[in-house]
Amino acid sequence: MADSSAATTTALPDDGDLTRSITGRLLFFYVLGDVLGSGIYVLIGAVAGAVGGAFWIAFAVGVSVATITGLAYAELVTKYPQAAGAALYVNKAFRSPALTFLVTISMLSATFAAAGSLATGFSAYFAEVWELPPGLLVALVFILLLAVVNYIGITESVVANMVMTVVEIAGLVIVVVIGVVYVAQGDADFGTLTEFRADGDPVLAIVAGVALAFFAMTGFENAANVAEETIDPARTFPRALVGGMVVAGVIYVLVAVTAALVVPVADLASSDAALLEVVEAGVLPLPVGLLSVVFAVIAMVAITNTTLVSVVTQSRILYGMAREDVVPGVFARIHSSRRSPWVALSFAAVVVCSLLVVGALLNRAGVGVDVVARLATVTVVFTLFIYGLVILSALRLRGHDEADDTYTAPTALLAVGIVGNLVLLAYVVWDDPTSLLWCGGLLAVGLVLYVVERLVGRRDRPHGRARGESTVEPRT
Repeated sequence: MADSSAATTTALPDDGDLTRSITGRLLFFYVLGDVLGSGIYVLIGAVAGAVGGAFWIAFAVGVSVATITGLAYAELVTKYPQAAGAALYVNKAFRSPALTFLVTISMLSATFAAAGSLATGFSAYFAEVWELPPGLLVALVFILLLAVVNYIGITESVVANMVMTVVEIAGLVIVVVIGVVYVAQGDADFGTLTEFRADGDPVLAIVAGVALAFFAMTGFENAANVAEETIDPARTFPRALVGGMVVAGVIYVLVAVTAALVVPVADLASSDAALLEVVEAGVLPLPVGLLSVVFAVIAMVAITNTTLVSVVTQSRILYGMAREDVVPGVFARIHSSRRSPWVALSFAAVVVCSLLVVGALLNRAGVGVDVVARLATVTVVFTLFIYGLVILSALRLRGHDEADDTYTAPTALLAVGIVGNLVLLAYVVWDDPTSLLWCGGLLAVGLVLYVVERLVGRRDRPHGRARGESTVEPRT
């Protein structure tokens, strides 16, 4: 597990800087909670339908590709422990304003789409507990409340993340316990775990499963955006990130194996809440109705956890790239007492809420958009594109800005990561080409920011700094 050094906070920084208050332990739970998040609760049925009883392999492969990508992030964070994540790394590696801006908006778009998808999913689970409020209203209030939590402070946000991570892990532990009891009763048919769909090629089935499951694997990259707020990031970040990914992978595989053994694959594939099918299988000697309600609450907590991290990420990307002179400098403004990037946070909340409203209007117009599925696919397209560029950036920046404590990822694994991300990206686009239209719509938001920066950027640029020149001093 990541380092658990005492949670000491540095002295109040100069105006314009973020506060280093995230310990290694908090960062570990931040990564674990965001990776586990809600994907395993809502996507496991679709993955089972694509692969068959062996769908646990898709989760294992997916988390392996994601972990390899995480090694590239760990290397780059130890060199550049600043907010902005992937966009910052690409900017350092290629010095191309156009490419950097594309990555910035792609990352923002991915987090916007993910937050919109998750907020819609939250409203659906909320309806299982209380049907009265309209789903759109629930989703909008949900996003605004999380923005307020983030405004209060990053430490509060990460502590809330840790608490919710414990809750959602408890839900997954219940599933695994059901699997253990089921096996102990002698009812398990382990042959199911090696079965693939009869109407397809096993390799293609696994690729399809990984592509569907990858939304559940994303999230670890969001941790890079709080590197500037992490205590001793060069030492704690690699262990916290890789440790969180490995633990998440083990949990995913155990949960998938349990689901395959306890519930027929056809039932999993046809269910919108596949893990609820496991809970309602009657394996545990507890009232099924009570377990169903508890699981609905746990699912909402899991969705809240993942969405909170997305909200944090959106504001940190805007904040960090404003300091890199890629987006308007107003996004770098920090609240004087809360030390939160309030302008970036407010803008991000408006964009996500706009996505929710547009999706609702399209459905009312009879277009019939599945907001959760559509935005999840868009998130995966953007994320796989970004992952590939981050690995290339790590390789390109070898030998630059290195110190004694810089982490270096194995080159061979990074090469495997590039191939894996490209294969998955090609499959997702081939399988759902209309997702590119939604991607284009979100990129249009970036075009507006680009035009604004070109028109007014000179007004907020520090004296003596040229366009595109970072306002952050390099690490020494």
